Amino acid sequence: MKKQALLILPMSHKLELREGAYIISDAHYSLQRPELLALIEDIHSKKLKPSQLILMGDIFDALFGSIEYTYKTNREMIELIDSIAEDIEVIYLEGNHDFHLKVVFQNVTVFPLAQQPLQLSYKEKKICLAHGDFDGKMGYKIYTALIRNPFILFLLKYIDRALNHLIINKIEQHLDKKDDCIELDWFEDFIKNRFRNQFECDYFIEGHFHQNRRVELKSSTYINLAAFACNQRYFIVKSLQDKELLEEHKFSKEMK
Repeated sequence: MKKQALLILPMSHKLELREGAYIISDAHYSLQRPELLALIEDIHSKKLKPSQLILMGDIFDALFGSIEYTYKTNREMIELIDSIAEDIEVIYLEGNHDFHLKVVFQNVTVFPLAQQPLQLSYKEKKICLAHGDFDGKMGYKIYTALIRNPFILFLLKYIDRALNHLIINKIEQHLDKKDDCIELDWFEDFIKNRFRNQFECDYFIEGHFHQNRRVELKSSTYINLAAFACNQRYFIVKSLQDKELLEEHKFSKEMK
């Protein structure tokens, strides 16, 4: 099987994963699922002090940079994240619910789907990060290309506006009803087949599937992150003296 190409940044722009970084995936933030806001507020107020903040995609349930109406219910979260990025490095890997974000954030380093997986270094180890939908089957690839297509989004923006935002509101209502917390019993076999001889990295970390699972591969460790939307879990990078690399935490408002 041919090896999947990784985004290798020029030496002067290489990214490092920092000890003490917070990694959050699949919060699917919306008015119906506001749990992430309290955690981001604690980071903004410096009650919590990550060395770096890495957002692994689908942080918002619906945020499309080409459609300003989707900013409306997300405005507070957008402003908090952008403000945090003035103090610490914030890396945002776009997902399939949040994309074209370079026009949304002024201070955040954004990596779209086309630039994933992203390779970072950490204590002489190669860490690969992705939202998780970069290598779907052909039908899914066509779907992801269509939803990100600037012309289609341009049409959607003005048709939705003409219909008093009926389309975007319907999309948001549909997404609010989705069950994002389903355990996939076939997942480990799927990962072993998917990653056979594909990537040259010590750890491959992604979200998208919401499984909170670790799979030991032939020459690397695969980690699928828990969805914050399901159980308010996030992860902190710790020393590689402990092979786990990521320390799992559960956030609750009672912590405030």
